[in-house]
Amino acid sequence: MPRFITLEGIDGCGKSTQAKLLAEDLERAGYDVLLLREPGGVTISEKIRELLLDPAHAAMSDTCELLLYEAARAQLVHEVVAPALAQGRIVVCDRFYDSTTAYQGYANGMDLGAVQRANALAVGACHPDLTLVFDIDPAKAAARAAARDRAQDRMEAKGLAYQERVAAGFRAIAAAESERVRLVDASRGIDAIHADVRALVLGQ
Repeated sequence: MPRFITLEGIDGCGKSTQAKLLAEDLERAGYDVLLLREPGGVTISEKIRELLLDPAHAAMSDTCELLLYEAARAQLVHEVVAPALAQGRIVVCDRFYDSTTAYQGYANGMDLGAVQRANALAVGACHPDLTLVFDIDPAKAAARAAARDRAQDRMEAKGLAYQERVAAGFRAIAAAESERVRLVDASRGIDAIHADVRALVLGQ
């Protein structure tokens, strides 16, 4: 049974819904589960999230963006993830360092080695046992995101071409780390996707 599970994908892929459903499944199965999101999850990281996603900060440099994500992640790992894993809890996290590799590395064009070193510094020994990447056509995901009753955040406002680069990045990560990272077809309905998630995590 994987103890640290991360869910990844482009905006509008449905991963946040699936993270909640998975956490509920695990709790019903008797596990002590902690559901988190990135960036965020603790007070400092939530403050950083506000900076990162505020459309008013369109001038943010790629390097600043990378380091803010890593700072939020480092604090989350320090305060919550590492202690929870040490206590034997199951941690389900909506985004983790693969998002940084896909967004800041592949989509922004930053040096992948530098991004991976920053990821390593932020997380220490806390690496996911299983990562589910919810794969969907970016145009379909954009339509889903547009149906939400809220304004776009700074990352969502980067446009379709950007999301296409992010999606390609996630696929590249899955191809390179096939033992840890599994692609899930996210073009289907919630129940069908949930069935795949259950099979991958619980073997059901």
